[in-house]
Amino acid sequence: MKGIFISFEGIEGAGKTIQSKLLCEYLLKKGYKVILTEEPGGTRIGLKIRELLLSVENKGMTPVTELLLYNASRAQHIKEVILPALKRGFVVITDRFVDSTVAYQGYGRGIDLSLIYSIEKVVTGGVKPDITILFDIDAEIGLKRNRGIKKSDRLELEDVGFHKRVRSGYLEIVSKEPERIKLIDASEGIEEIHSKIVSIVMDFIN
Repeated sequence: MKGIFISFEGIEGAGKTIQSKLLCEYLLKKGYKVILTEEPGGTRIGLKIRELLLSVENKGMTPVTELLLYNASRAQHIKEVILPALKRGFVVITDRFVDSTVAYQGYGRGIDLSLIYSIEKVVTGGVKPDITILFDIDAEIGLKRNRGIKKSDRLELEDVGFHKRVRSGYLEIVSKEPERIKLIDASEGIEEIHSKIVSIVMDFIN
């Protein structure tokens, strides 16, 4: 079997991280070779970049600096983790990928989308997920959820207007690529969402 690339996307507090873990566990039990990874991060260099990006000490970071750092982490991630695993027939599940950059830096920060896509082309070399699971939830609910479970990072400190723009961006992306991106109502229960994701992924595999 050739490798399968799956990305999980959504605003803060949408529940994608727990669902990516549940899917990984499910596929491992079914006998698939699976790698679960995340962005920013996934590599030693990527983790150092992640610290820079998410630290609340770096509130003064410019949008373009942010854009370039996310892409630097991604370039390393693709070369070190994603491509080698896909070539070896693994299912690669990543918590965030290129759509996060379009939604957060494009729609959230207001960076020109043509610049984002031109950088993406260089960084990914055309590597794109086979399936993207997008978790959609009201921005205010997502932020309340997230602030209840972990210490705030730099992006979570943004006002609700920023997160609403990000959500709108994600929904715009879905409308452009409905075949790849599958929309999930993230307000539903954990088991119900997991069942829907399993159905989407197994339909694709089979």
